[in-house]
Amino acid sequence: MPDAVADAAAKLQLGDAPADNGAKLQLDEETGEWVSKGELKKRLAKRAKKALKEKNKDANDTSAAPKAAQDAATTKKPKEKAEEGPLDPDAMFKQGFLNDVYNERPVKPVFTRFPPEPNGFLHIGHAKAIAVNFGFARYHGGKCYLRFDDTNPEAEEEIYFTAIEEMVRWLGFEPYKVTYSSDNFDRLYELAEKLIGLGKAYVCHCGDEEIKLQRGGEKGTSPRYRCKHAEQSVEENLQKFRDMRDGKYKPREAFLRMKQDITDGNPQMWDLAAYRVLDKPHHRTGSKWKIYPSYDFTHCLCDSFEGITHSLCTTEFFLSRTSYEWLNKQLVEFQPMQREYGRLSISGAVLSKRKLKELVDKKIVRGWDDPRLYTLIAVRRRGVPPGAILEFVNELGVTTSNSIIQVTRFEQTIRRYLERTVPRLMLVLDPVPVVIEDADEFDGTEVTAPFSPKNPAMGDHKIKFTKTVYIDRSDFREVDSKDYFRLAPGKTVGLLQAPFPIKATSFTKDEATGKVTEVRAVFDRETKKPKTFIQWVPAGEGSGSRKCEVRLYNPLFKSDNPAAAEGGYLNDINPESEVVYPNAVIESGFDEVRARAPWPEAAGEDKQHKGGPESVRFQGMRVAYFAVDSDSTDDKIVLNRIVSLKEDKEKS
Repeated sequence: MPDAVADAAAKLQLGDAPADNGAKLQLDEETGEWVSKGELKKRLAKRAKKALKEKNKDANDTSAAPKAAQDAATTKKPKEKAEEGPLDPDAMFKQGFLNDVYNERPVKPVFTRFPPEPNGFLHIGHAKAIAVNFGFARYHGGKCYLRFDDTNPEAEEEIYFTAIEEMVRWLGFEPYKVTYSSDNFDRLYELAEKLIGLGKAYVCHCGDEEIKLQRGGEKGTSPRYRCKHAEQSVEENLQKFRDMRDGKYKPREAFLRMKQDITDGNPQMWDLAAYRVLDKPHHRTGSKWKIYPSYDFTHCLCDSFEGITHSLCTTEFFLSRTSYEWLNKQLVEFQPMQREYGRLSISGAVLSKRKLKELVDKKIVRGWDDPRLYTLIAVRRRGVPPGAILEFVNELGVTTSNSIIQVTRFEQTIRRYLERTVPRLMLVLDPVPVVIEDADEFDGTEVTAPFSPKNPAMGDHKIKFTKTVYIDRSDFREVDSKDYFRLAPGKTVGLLQAPFPIKATSFTKDEATGKVTEVRAVFDRETKKPKTFIQWVPAGEGSGSRKCEVRLYNPLFKSDNPAAAEGGYLNDINPESEVVYPNAVIESGFDEVRARAPWPEAAGEDKQHKGGPESVRFQGMRVAYFAVDSDSTDDKIVLNRIVSLKEDKEKS
């Protein structure tokens, strides 16, 4: 091989690319192109000047714009982005609301609990509850229970129990114990009889309308009054309660109410239900029970049984704190402390179980784990790392205010996390072959590419440089223009870290579709610093490149508040919520990335020493961040876009 060719081949070792063709390349976030530092500086200055001119034009006073400001716009250097590291993972426990809660009761050891109802899949809001309860206990050297509040056999299914526990562990938390409210059914029943014996509970036979009147009527404007059944004797109430237990009443014919304080301004003290009749077998206790305790009776007592020092829940339970403390003081010695924090919601998302079920049943989405949803199983399938979710919760902090967070903020946290933790590969969504006519001497040359230019510890991998390469259709235009910097006839563009740029010489089209089917090019050995660099994937058998299906996900709904849309949330569906590229091509480094997954900082995935297909994550250079979808097989790779490389301007 001639010396010149040998030198060029040496330059193909991507890990040691020339400074002007590798290390100094910067991403132009407006165009998605890799360009030299000097070119990016020129573009930013030009845009700043244009923006200033338009601003002054809008103000109808272009002549008044200070020359100094114009000069500054043309000479101002772009700011180097500071490297963003993760926030202190314990920040939300060291300050603010959660720090104040602990200081109210600074006991050791701390015991908390996460008590979901097993009647649906957890959503993104539950991730905050998991992080708060498990994290608070961990930070203070304590333990956290996973307690299933399984007191309603009409709505509970085994699939939910399994999915909930999986999500807790996927987020990286290990329950101290997995318990069930139903474990305490016998003990709860005994305490219900004790409450009756204290004259603090009675069996009621009133219907819904009568109970509404007792509580002040439809609008709460009439006087409240106590149910007549509250005057029954202890003996009569005990007998009726045992008759409920023995199946002598049908559902809604009788229920046990706590005798609280109907005159209290807090509705949670208006003689709440403690037990109701349900003719439904329980998944753990079978047909033993005909009656089941209510949440208001069960939750606080189970907290006491388990020695929960800090019962942390969301603010919709603020009024319930009064009844929580009232009942515990009547029946148990250990008194937990309940405190409430604000819920987390995401804009543009539907989290209601009923609405999610409708989306699934009507096949608007693939299932409960469709990557466009914000159930945790869907967020996981999309490829969002558990560690990114925890960072998001930690960044938001914990207060008593409910928060609806813009989805763009969530995505930005994911983006920063992935920037630090995943490898980079070259991926082409809509491939067009480019034949480099004078590249015979390089055909099949093996090159070395780093998985991350910023993190050498990620290692590198081999790619074959081939005479024919694939580029993305969006990187070629049939007709050139001044504001276009990618490939066009007679125009030069760089292939990321290749030895020479290429210049397009001709192209062919499909007569039926009008689409370009092939581009012909030659090496431009004279242009040392092309304005733009694009990604490429080697073509041909033996190149190691793989065909794949790529799914780009956009918001499922057109608006930030689907519930408020005219005609309801189903009328707000975004028809472009999923865009599929069935013939994308990815370079050979993908096989090594998949074999090594999950990559570092994967929270629960690392602790399990395993990960599902979604743990195979990478950055497709100049395209987006991706993860493998569960629809993938040995013969077919399916990729989901996790997030774009930058925030869409339309969203912001």
